[in-house]
Amino acid sequence: MESRNFLRFLLVFITAALVLLITWLHLPYGPPPDDSDLLDCTTNSPWCTTKNRFQYPKRPRTTPAQSFLKKPKKPAHRSHELDTPQHPLDPLTVQEINKVRKIIKSYHLFKSAPLAIHSLVLEEPDKTLVLRWQKGDPLLPRKAAVVARVKGHSHVLTVDISTGEITIQATGPLSGYPTMTMEDMTSAPWAPLSNLDFNRTIIERGVDLKDLACLPISLGWFGKKEENRRLIKVQCYSMKDTANFYMRPIEGLTVLVDLDTKQVVEISDKGKKIPIPKAADTDYRYSTVDVNQRMRMINPISLEQPKGPSFTVEDGHVVKWANWEFHLKPDPRAGVIISRAKFRDPDSGKMRNVMYKGFTSELFVPYMDPTDAWYFKTYMDAGEYGFGLQAMPLDPLNDCPRNAYYMDGLFVAGDGTPYVRSNMVCVFESYAGDIGWRHSESPITGMEIKEVRPKVTLVVRMAASVANYDYIVDWEFQADGLIRIKVGLSGILMVKGTSYVNMNQVTGQENLYGTLLSENVIGVIHDHYITFYLDMDIDGSDNSFVKVNIQRQQTSPDESPRRSYLRAVRHVAKTEKDAQIQLKLYDPSEFHVVNPTKKTRVGNPVGYKVVPAGTAASLLDQSDPPQKRGAFTNNQIWVTPYNRTEQWAGGLFVYQSQGEDTLAVWSDRDRPIENKDIVVWYTLGFHHVPCQEDFPIMPTVSSSFDLKPVNFFESNPILRMPPNVDKDLPVCKPAADA
Repeated sequence: MESRNFLRFLLVFITAALVLLITWLHLPYGPPPDDSDLLDCTTNSPWCTTKNRFQYPKRPRTTPAQSFLKKPKKPAHRSHELDTPQHPLDPLTVQEINKVRKIIKSYHLFKSAPLAIHSLVLEEPDKTLVLRWQKGDPLLPRKAAVVARVKGHSHVLTVDISTGEITIQATGPLSGYPTMTMEDMTSAPWAPLSNLDFNRTIIERGVDLKDLACLPISLGWFGKKEENRRLIKVQCYSMKDTANFYMRPIEGLTVLVDLDTKQVVEISDKGKKIPIPKAADTDYRYSTVDVNQRMRMINPISLEQPKGPSFTVEDGHVVKWANWEFHLKPDPRAGVIISRAKFRDPDSGKMRNVMYKGFTSELFVPYMDPTDAWYFKTYMDAGEYGFGLQAMPLDPLNDCPRNAYYMDGLFVAGDGTPYVRSNMVCVFESYAGDIGWRHSESPITGMEIKEVRPKVTLVVRMAASVANYDYIVDWEFQADGLIRIKVGLSGILMVKGTSYVNMNQVTGQENLYGTLLSENVIGVIHDHYITFYLDMDIDGSDNSFVKVNIQRQQTSPDESPRRSYLRAVRHVAKTEKDAQIQLKLYDPSEFHVVNPTKKTRVGNPVGYKVVPAGTAASLLDQSDPPQKRGAFTNNQIWVTPYNRTEQWAGGLFVYQSQGEDTLAVWSDRDRPIENKDIVVWYTLGFHHVPCQEDFPIMPTVSSSFDLKPVNFFESNPILRMPPNVDKDLPVCKPAADA
């Protein structure tokens, strides 16, 4: 009887899952523009008409930037079967992945039991070899870095693709498990369906099984009970009458599941008296908005480039724009990796090194509710779920403008099969009416001077949908040498069900752990921390970190009518602990990465500085288990000596880790960092106290920090840029006005 019930429930849930999957893949954001809203500007005609409208494909394949000068037919998705690497840092190709998969499966460790591949990416060559490599040189030996699990054990391997040789990498006695596979994440929510107590509870809550939607939630680590076993928690929602099932939690019901066996370990059900919130007014899809309530408040806008884009993408991954050149690739854990960022000096014409490698190292998202169904929600989105694995195909005209170039991600499933995440990254030039530099002379001087230059930038963008939350990460390159790294937060709040429908029901002493957003819905307070790895190589690898403290100086009685002024006091960090920075508003500093052996014409060391923003800091007790795991957020800035094994701020194995392999642990060694090959780590932080405007879906909130040249150039590097003039730009008018 139980077997027949299970099969019946399984059939129902497979149907529901298919509906849910289709819903996830079709989530337009608001009144979405399409090509009928935008006009085409061409070099040959200064007028734009609806008759010669640009026929841009809804899902464009990755094409050379120059192709946007034409009106291409709608292309099919690009095949990657015949891709070949052209650069030492190019990601593994389909052919290389298949070869590695075959080599691994024939290895003696993996012959006798099922194998799960948790990561299979390029093992990047030694940094010194990459720095010496020039285009036209023979490609450096290609190797794969593999994390695989078999018989309950994790193995870290290096596979030489040419020779087939496998090297087992020692990882030490580390706690934790590797990033979940997509199969882990998709199979775990099904596990509770085999448990009759769970099914009975769902029905008692008034939820039809066909309307059930469940999520796999990493459980962190809180003690011995969670050791020596790969576990996950599952919580469920009702998707009846809305695509936004996140707003309809089945509160208090938590299922603990063994990830390896898919067996239910424990069920906690402490919310039976809490109603499921209503579905009304939760659906955010434009197609569900009443026609009479739709708002077109802003006319369509698009950046037109009659002479085509100013950037090119060579050999699939090398981006060149203005004076910038860098290597770009998608990554299953980091999302996007920027490497070998160089800038052509406007005076010498030589390419100068700025950054060897930069990427999102980890995201830490702790929720501030200590109750049974919430205390464990302390996500590490890169190390647990894979930030790149959660990246969704970008939506042309909405995620990225019409002039964008798209790049696919090539990832590996749990069985080693390669698959494509199409249109995962976009690259585009951006102009928002900002000013690069300007000066106008006052009439009192008698000089009629007005010099202004527009600011056009190059943006590399990806967007990851980690279940309910959407993260937009931009790497913005400016013509003056500045790099801006920006994170936007959007998507849907993770909410808590409650019996309250109005704040007048809440007693003054009661802690909701958040904000009442709608009837029976609480938005729980939480933080977001995004830690970036920045291997700076300012004119070479041996750099120093300088804290330039802005101090108040008192004047002597006869020195000046002034009582005080500010001065800059420079301190070169000798060791790692010297460079651990907690930002303080009334103790301001600048933070420079300099090359002490390279000087400007007047003798200043060349450098870049970190310009902080998004400065929310963790207030959790440092002995709290989540904060021990997320100890890389204890400071906003860290500096460590380069070590190719130290790239992930939360450690190599983050899932259920205990915090013994984090950036904080490495930095506590207090190694020398003066005039060394160093890595800077910066954490953007957000405190989020939800408000009603975040319901049912959040307007994007964002923050950024800058890597800005400081004495890197002899003078303003964009001084010689020309201003815009009318003849350079088309005049666009609708057909009716032409």
